[in-house]
Amino acid sequence: MSKMNIALIFGGKSPEHEVSIISARNIYNAIDKTSSNVVLIGISQEGRWFLEAPENHQIKDFKIGQNGKELFILPGHSENQIRLLANAESIGKIDVAFPITHGPNGEDGNLQGLLNQINIPFVGPDVLGSAVGMDKDFCKKLFTQAGIGCADGVVLHRHLQNEIDYKAIENQLGNILFIKPANMGSSVGVSKSTDQSTFEKAIKEAFLYDTKILVEKAVVGRELECAVLGNEHPKASTVGEIIMLKGFYDFENKYLSEENTRLFIPAENVSPEIIAKIQKVAIKAYQCLGLEGLTRVDVFLTPDNEVIVNEVNTLPGFTSVSMYPQLWGKSGISYSDLITQLLQLAIDRHQRKLSIKSTRL
Repeated sequence: MSKMNIALIFGGKSPEHEVSIISARNIYNAIDKTSSNVVLIGISQEGRWFLEAPENHQIKDFKIGQNGKELFILPGHSENQIRLLANAESIGKIDVAFPITHGPNGEDGNLQGLLNQINIPFVGPDVLGSAVGMDKDFCKKLFTQAGIGCADGVVLHRHLQNEIDYKAIENQLGNILFIKPANMGSSVGVSKSTDQSTFEKAIKEAFLYDTKILVEKAVVGRELECAVLGNEHPKASTVGEIIMLKGFYDFENKYLSEENTRLFIPAENVSPEIIAKIQKVAIKAYQCLGLEGLTRVDVFLTPDNEVIVNEVNTLPGFTSVSMYPQLWGKSGISYSDLITQLLQLAIDRHQRKLSIKSTRL
């Protein structure tokens, strides 16, 4: 039986560029090479595509494009769509792509649309699900309409920054606030404010990463996470918990320092009934946004056992400390088997899409 040809796409024009490289390294090492050929496609911070060698990608200070061969793409073709810029030689047939490009330009539907245009199946939600899943403002609007709990908050736009009234926001939401870019992941640009001075500093930071930001009321509750896997019939993993010894779960505490963070998988002292409730909410949120493939759903569990969805992550991290693969590991699916299932889900969805007529004749 011939091997499956997998394109592992990583990097991208995003503040989460470095996290994506680490995720891709872990995925590459976990893929069964006896049944698959893997080509590494790195997208630089400038948006240029490069074919990278596995031995270079394993180096700790690896940089996309430093030694890679630049690529170009032929939209509309069903084979040999990705070629070397130097001589137009094809990099070979691609059966399925695994984009692990966290954040804007890779997780927000842009890359997904491009992969549709070049007729390559890909892991993760399609264009619409990726776009709404990335935009926390639209997520909350859809969740509210579907009766899914989410934090109270307001949306602010950079072009109206001079009209922001801190006192009015404080009167509405309280003085403990979380400020975050609407379209960003890994807690990049997220800050906590407790007064006008820290609020103004926080919105300035958030507006560096997006022209639209959210200001949300602090939710008192446990921070829990649930992984979802599947297409038409998704399933939910066990529930994990993040406990902060100091501060909150920002980028530094996620990836740079383990001193202040404790992860418990499965979460302790949560009854089977509440776990089932969180899993049900996670799947409802998943289907509400039209997601497929995979997503991690982050929630708060309040003291009265209300489940509040904080956000969804449609291409969650796959680093050694990332919750998504750990949650499935504790639910009986190994890292390697998880990769295999995700690739098959991508192919299944692509076949389903091919069954739909694209002409009237």
